[in-house]
Amino acid sequence: MITKRNARAILLDVDELVLIKRTKPGRDPYWVTVGGGIEADDASIEDALHREVFEELGGKLSRAQLVHLVTDSLENGLGVQHIFAARQDQMDIEARTGTEFDEPERGGYEVARVPFTAEAIRQLNLMPPELAHFAASNIEAIKSVLDTQIPAS
Repeated sequence: MITKRNARAILLDVDELVLIKRTKPGRDPYWVTVGGGIEADDASIEDALHREVFEELGGKLSRAQLVHLVTDSLENGLGVQHIFAARQDQMDIEARTGTEFDEPERGGYEVARVPFTAEAIRQLNLMPPELAHFAASNIEAIKSVLDTQIPAS
């Protein structure tokens, strides 16, 4: 039974990958993609992604396409992370609204940009490892998904 769902973005701004660098006391820094939990009032998984991008970056997306799923075994069931390839349209860090920014005990959330290359991704402690492996192994495919124009119907 699926008990938790997240929406995350392999988020590109031109040729850079936009990530969140997490720092917590007593733990080595690590990086995560932008995103988070799907809430009951989200109309869809993609709507949850757009909400999370705004909360964490004050950002908006120009395009988002589901490209991968990561399933985790949890104590009470399964967790599913819906991984989107996305292009950033705008970002205003001052507009961030996530509750995590008001709770210093949760550690630091620093916006980081790295080249969208396999080498750059492999040098990071990007979590979860399955997502890091997928992104590093599919650079050209992810770009292709985002750059292919879909005809209007």
